[in-house]
Amino acid sequence: METVDAVVVGAGVVGLAVARALARSGHEVVILESGDAYGLQTSSRNSEVIHAGIYYPPGSLKARLCVEGKHALYRYCETRGVVHRRIGKLIVATAEEDLAVLEELQAKAARNGVDDLEWLSGEQATKLEPALTCRAALLSPSTGIVDSRGFMTALLGDAQECGAQLSVHTPFEEGSAGREGLRVRSGEMEVGCGILVNAGGLGAQAVARAIGGLDPATIPRRYLSKGSYFSTPGKAAFSRLIYPVPNAAGLGIHVTLDVAGQMRFGPDQEWVEQVGYDVDEGRAPRFAEAVCRYFPTLDETTLVPAFAGVRPKVQAPGEPMADFAIHGPEVHGVDGLVNLFGFESPGLTAALAIAQEVLQRLGVRSEPG
Repeated sequence: METVDAVVVGAGVVGLAVARALARSGHEVVILESGDAYGLQTSSRNSEVIHAGIYYPPGSLKARLCVEGKHALYRYCETRGVVHRRIGKLIVATAEEDLAVLEELQAKAARNGVDDLEWLSGEQATKLEPALTCRAALLSPSTGIVDSRGFMTALLGDAQECGAQLSVHTPFEEGSAGREGLRVRSGEMEVGCGILVNAGGLGAQAVARAIGGLDPATIPRRYLSKGSYFSTPGKAAFSRLIYPVPNAAGLGIHVTLDVAGQMRFGPDQEWVEQVGYDVDEGRAPRFAEAVCRYFPTLDETTLVPAFAGVRPKVQAPGEPMADFAIHGPEVHGVDGLVNLFGFESPGLTAALAIAQEVLQRLGVRSEPG
């Protein structure tokens, strides 16, 4: 049986960031990816937003790693030439009861270390974005957008320069954790390793269940949340991202822009049993109703299905938002193993910080940058 220093399961943005960090620290790394290429699921089916760190409970991993990751991501994109734009975001209150929510968000953001939010009156917000209608807004200047594919390509390139290998069409089939260390099998390939990082995303729970010697009680149940997006042709009506105040289901249907300037609306939220990426045209009226609260001149007939994504969650429908679940040896007692569960937004923003957190849980000294 061949041996390597580290195996990373999953070549999404988090898996690639972890592989890069391990390779830069001097480890021989193999990345196992079941799909045709890297980053084809959750990592590339999202809003591509660089989040500021506003929404997450103070003291949570999501809050800390989002803020740390945001700064690291902007530095990385500038250094590596990854296309990104720091375009800013407006979180808008369209009803009187929304004003208190904006105040709470501003206070929460400050506790998370996001101290650049600016309160705007409705008139001030409309001067920035003439197509907008609102009572008040919070301006987040450190919110941006990034070419997620370009980011992942750069991460993979860095990892490969340090000797990491990506193996596609290589699903994780079986593993074991015992006295002889960690073992991984995929087809006829069997590899022993000192470090195993499960960054399987939508399949993280299945990977964990296939590791012999891991206590199944440490594996949280997976729930799937599908989000659809619609777009409109022509010139974008806004130059910034526009978000309504958040609700119990999430951040609400918002306006996003990709790095090419295309305007999109979404995502909504739909709890599903299976992974699927079709967009139901019949959801358009619901999108229009939500968006018209702050963008009243939207013509519903111009909405066309764009794409959909599916997020892995570890909380059931109706439960409060759960934190990232980083399960290292301190949780399951298996040396060298880290399982990553429930990695959804802000995973893209936080990827570089998540990688540093994983190395810390493994007791691996990381290289700066």
